[in-house]
Amino acid sequence: MGKNLQSGVRLRPIDLARRHDLSTQAIRNYEEAGILPAADRSAHGYRTYTPLHAAALRAFLALLPGHGHPTATAILRAVNEGALDEGFRLIDESHAQLLDDRRTLRAVESALRDLDPASAPAPGSRPDPGDTFIGPLAEKLGIRPATLRKWERAGLVRPRRDPRTGYRVYDEAAVRDARLAHQLRRGGYPLDRIAPLVAHVRAAGGLEPLEAALTDWHGRLSARGRAMLTGAAELEAYLRERG
Repeated sequence: MGKNLQSGVRLRPIDLARRHDLSTQAIRNYEEAGILPAADRSAHGYRTYTPLHAAALRAFLALLPGHGHPTATAILRAVNEGALDEGFRLIDESHAQLLDDRRTLRAVESALRDLDPASAPAPGSRPDPGDTFIGPLAEKLGIRPATLRKWERAGLVRPRRDPRTGYRVYDEAAVRDARLAHQLRRGGYPLDRIAPLVAHVRAAGGLEPLEAALTDWHGRLSARGRAMLTGAAELEAYLRERG
């Protein structure tokens, strides 16, 4: 173990909690979840912690902003169980997701550049060979048909109905709106924020309404990337403490 652990320093739950503005119950919960190593018990049955536990807590709290609670928990649990490769795999997956999110953002920006509100066909026009139906479109986007119906109710997508069959028909403009909604949802935007953006762009023919959202998205991705660096530094410090 690290030299700090050998120093014999003992910490109470309140000592760990106060340093990070947490409750003592949170400290106990973290231990039960495997985020902290199991604590020793005093002669009276009270939990006692060490600088090793403090380092584990710092690592977990530093990993949270970049990786999220479930992944940060899984990383610390893996480390505490000695499964370092599993912990590293989880970190790799988070970095891969961040890269995928950056690619998604670029795809959104590309889709917006191609968005042409004037291309929507006139009401009652005949289907053309480029039209599609709900099943194939859902499969192409990797979502369920029920999701497309939900987006339609929220005003994100406006398919027309085939007058003979009553089936939803998605023309080029509706497919583009569905792609845009899908990409923004992946970026973490709720439906009530996406709907007015899509409607405004569709009606006004401009991308200005999305500029602030895209700037915010860029900022959040950058913040996640930087948080991952901070988390990696604290995790490395914890690994050194473990020895």
